[in-house]
Amino acid sequence: MDDTSTPAPTLLLVDGSSYLYRAYHAMPDLRGPDGFPTGAIHGMVAMMKRLREQVLGEAGGHAACVFDAPGGTFRDEWYPEYKAQRAPMPDDLRTQIAPIHEVVRLLGWPVLEVPGIEADDAIGTLARVGAASGHQVIISTGDKDLAQLVNGQVTLINTMSNERLDTEGVKAKFGVPPDRIVDYLTLVGDAVDNVPGVEKVGPKTAAKWIAEHGSLDGVVAAADGIKGVAGENLRKALNWLPTGRRLITVKTDCDLAGHLEGWPSVERLAMGPVDREGLLDFYQRYGFRAWRKELETALGVAPADAPAATVGLFDGDAAAAPARPDNTGLARSYETVLTRDRLDAWIERLRAAELSALDTETDSLDPMRAQIVGISFAVQPGEAAYVPLRHDFPGAPDQLPFDEVLAALRPWLEDDAAAKVGQNIKYDTHVLANHGIAVRGWRHDTLLESYVFEAHLGHSLEKLAERHLGRKGLSYEDLCGKGANQIPFSQVDLERATEYSGEDSEMTLQVHQVLYPRVAAEPGLLHVYRDIEMPVSALLGRIERHGVLIDAAVLATQSRELAERMVQLEQKAYEIAGQPFNLGSPKQIGEILFGRLGLPVKKKTASGAPSTDEEVLQELAADFPLPATILEHRSLAKLKGTYTDKLPGMVNPATGRVHTNYAQAVAVTGRLSSNDPNLQNIPIRTAEGRRVREAFIAPPGHVILSADYSQIELRIMAHISGDPGLTKAFAEGMDVHRATAAEVFNLAPEAVTSEQRRYAKTINFGLIYGMGAFGLAQALGIEQKAARDYIDRYFARFAGVKQYMDDTKAQAAARGYVETLYGRRIELPDIRGGNGPRRSGAERQAINAPMQGTAADLIKLAMIAVQGALDAQQRRTAMVMQVHDELVFEVPEDELLWAKAEIPALMAGVAQLSVPLLAEVGVGPNWEQAH
Repeated sequence: MDDTSTPAPTLLLVDGSSYLYRAYHAMPDLRGPDGFPTGAIHGMVAMMKRLREQVLGEAGGHAACVFDAPGGTFRDEWYPEYKAQRAPMPDDLRTQIAPIHEVVRLLGWPVLEVPGIEADDAIGTLARVGAASGHQVIISTGDKDLAQLVNGQVTLINTMSNERLDTEGVKAKFGVPPDRIVDYLTLVGDAVDNVPGVEKVGPKTAAKWIAEHGSLDGVVAAADGIKGVAGENLRKALNWLPTGRRLITVKTDCDLAGHLEGWPSVERLAMGPVDREGLLDFYQRYGFRAWRKELETALGVAPADAPAATVGLFDGDAAAAPARPDNTGLARSYETVLTRDRLDAWIERLRAAELSALDTETDSLDPMRAQIVGISFAVQPGEAAYVPLRHDFPGAPDQLPFDEVLAALRPWLEDDAAAKVGQNIKYDTHVLANHGIAVRGWRHDTLLESYVFEAHLGHSLEKLAERHLGRKGLSYEDLCGKGANQIPFSQVDLERATEYSGEDSEMTLQVHQVLYPRVAAEPGLLHVYRDIEMPVSALLGRIERHGVLIDAAVLATQSRELAERMVQLEQKAYEIAGQPFNLGSPKQIGEILFGRLGLPVKKKTASGAPSTDEEVLQELAADFPLPATILEHRSLAKLKGTYTDKLPGMVNPATGRVHTNYAQAVAVTGRLSSNDPNLQNIPIRTAEGRRVREAFIAPPGHVILSADYSQIELRIMAHISGDPGLTKAFAEGMDVHRATAAEVFNLAPEAVTSEQRRYAKTINFGLIYGMGAFGLAQALGIEQKAARDYIDRYFARFAGVKQYMDDTKAQAAARGYVETLYGRRIELPDIRGGNGPRRSGAERQAINAPMQGTAADLIKLAMIAVQGALDAQQRRTAMVMQVHDELVFEVPEDELLWAKAEIPALMAGVAQLSVPLLAEVGVGPNWEQAH
């Protein structure tokens, strides 16, 4: 074909259903003037405008935005469990679908929605017909299933990640060509759509098998000769694979007559003009101020007066916020330091700087094992340096000797007078400690500044830079790729590594310069940041680094006993059911419970099948033995898989201990979360769960001591509400639940029965969490009217509690947030403008958050006070865990008397409330016996 020939017309097909979900989850909680959610709408508009401009341009072309239609499809008939595990669509997204369809049409896009088939099938059919009529077909999607459609005339693009896949791109990404994607996905499975593959067969194995045997049929034919566990699992799945392949195959021969005029031609899918007047009205209605102004200018109309969509901000916040720095003219200079002279020059600059930003690049996310690859610094906006140390890609230039650089930097790093700022400084502290350097002089952490100022938003440096600087930096994936093709940072070329790491340090410094003044302007927030979160960050690093001893032999015994008990439960379940079945299969459980045994159906899945989720089984377990047996089996399987099997493998070989990571900036109330391993979710309501704690042991010559605040949130409720009845019960050291029962049931305390005390305890703790009559009735197993009567009696006796709840909800609605006693702020975006259920949830959170948040502040203050005493007295007692309202210590036997007396006293003395704080202490050779 010569150069003057007409290029093939473009047919652009957009997977609207894929993108509306991704837009919803990617965008913050935007709200229109009336509180209507608009995040997904905003994301879709931005994407559709960008697609039209970048792919079609002024020449236009043929296009369609294709959405899934409501209701089931033919795949649900083939396989009732198809997509059964998908969570229901969030209400806030569901309400945005109609406006999304409206605005996509206003932007000039044909919109297609075909009942009975999925958007993928409509796209596949349109792609086939378009390619046959000479179009160059571009499919915009985030769905890997559609890679099976790629050929010489069909290409995929992903506007969210800027990925483009032609035939070679598919092969590079998946390891198989497009015409083998169905075979590949059949082997791997599709967890999103609940289509099982071959157990334990991942992408690498699937691609390897297809390369060796040519196709899925070839793999099946060779199944008897494939060795190992993967081969056994393949042979088990042989009967399933044809169904899996059928489910995964995108149909390309759907009848679109009645849904697309002129079918079977795509000529009617022409992009139309943008309806600018209609868009102007739409932007006005949904509060998209910037786009509205842009259109008003283009149309030459007077500006309308409409408030902008907000991102969790409340009255006065936008006006009070300092302006973003103007980065448009900021020249950026990031230096790669490869000589000793330049390193010394930068050390001099660091010494002279009032505040320096620091960032490490490493070979691991595990802070206890990560090794430094490079380190960067910034002392002023726009300028940074990167010192590469261990880049080893082919042709990498000579770098300064590792030990020489650290020796040169050590005096500055360990100087407490050299003020430093970082993003998540706990991680960098660990990394440098791995190389024998104890960093001092940390003054600020932008992660914690953001957490204190805006706990309900994201706190990654990327999000902070976008939010406060209007900047978007390089991502790790930009440099290293992702998934199986991701390279280590040491393989990144120095120019790109310098840009990435230097940018991190420089943006951290600039974010701090914008964000810290906002924190410092509010005394409560400043106190929480400066006096609680920053000291606790340093303390958590010490706890993590110390770790806790694990007795692997104890866990091995427990795993064996759990396995034996699970086998017994399986046999018991088979006997009740009258036949064997897979206790891990929701489908088989449903067939037994609701088919064979005829148990009542409580609710259904999205596909219409009877649900067997935990809530349903809990409800059925009250009346039927099999659901109770299945639940017990599930709980033991989770305990075994999560803890008794897994914990021994998490022991650090260098220390012989388990080192959890405490995430400080996750829970909006200020509570810590624990991961790798999660020490805060070990079950304590069952004997088997409690036994896991037996494996957390003290070293020789030591004991474990547990110090736990007693009924801390109820005590805070008494203080905050000022209720005389609750205050008196705690002040006089009474059993508060017995005292509550005496008031509610109008009895003398000694006449209260154990059942009445249980009811009162449930009411006390339930009301803290905003529980209503329905929830209380479920918790107590009583009628809702009886539960309402108990709540009415409670509020009649404890009027101060009722007044606190009413006042708190009103204040939260007026301000948009609540506060702890120490000034920590918990934003409640749904307290105003959210839909009914979300607003009710926000009101419950408004009641509980001040108590839970104050309890979190108190335990953190207790940690600071106790560690301060340990350091001041040079004690060898070590704090090894924090779990909610409990601190756990390793105590040398010769310090036990001191610890038993002083630690609870220090914890009780961190605050002067109107009721006494009480910390209870237990001691033992392991955590379970101490608790």
